[in-house]
Amino acid sequence: MATQAKPDLTSGAPDHGARHVAIIMDGNGRWAKKRFLPRIAGHRAGVEAVRRVARAAQDMGLECLTLYAFSSENWKRPASEVADLMGLLRHFIQSDIDEFHANGVRLRVVGHYQALDPSLVALIEGAMERTAGNRGPIIAIALNYGAQDELVRMARMLACRVQAGEIKAEEIGLAEVEGALYTADLPPLDLMIRTSGEQRLSNFMLWQAAYAELYFTDTLWPDFDACALAAALDAFRLRDRRFGGL
Repeated sequence: MATQAKPDLTSGAPDHGARHVAIIMDGNGRWAKKRFLPRIAGHRAGVEAVRRVARAAQDMGLECLTLYAFSSENWKRPASEVADLMGLLRHFIQSDIDEFHANGVRLRVVGHYQALDPSLVALIEGAMERTAGNRGPIIAIALNYGAQDELVRMARMLACRVQAGEIKAEEIGLAEVEGALYTADLPPLDLMIRTSGEQRLSNFMLWQAAYAELYFTDTLWPDFDACALAAALDAFRLRDRRFGGL
């Protein structure tokens, strides 16, 4: 994978050292409520934040940015809100894919997105196919994603391989597990950011976050921008990552 030269934050961005950042984008509803607006207005503002942060991630030299857009638990929300979210997703892909492609970005979707509306699945797969040959950073969107479900799917996949005689149970190790996850072809996760002041992972990338640094901010997602991302990366740069060592 070709990597972009990382800007210098002293005149743009410091050498933060992060390759892969994931963000739990939280706070759209509270952002709208504070402004006496409907929740859909918060979601629309959240899409604008996605655009800002995706561009900033490229400028700051990240290899991969993963965004938690729709969890497997979000189906519990009112049907009208789910429909609004899917409509925003559809519009985002249609309107932004040209810019992604022109900038060499590779679009990836992680999660059981195949369960979505067939026309949306076709749109997603077309966008991924169109950008697959690019050599720039990866923007990964987590759709219909739940980490516990991901681990169950991984266990079933490996069990099927054992049953088929492809591998022995005692041969299953970290590489086999990671190769069966949705994120198998993404760089290791370095930093997990959650906006809006909540401090939990909410069933997001539980395996991948084992040694990731966690960063929580009170900023609501629609207000998150390049400066907020730079602050998170600056904090990451100062962390002492020992991975269980001294």
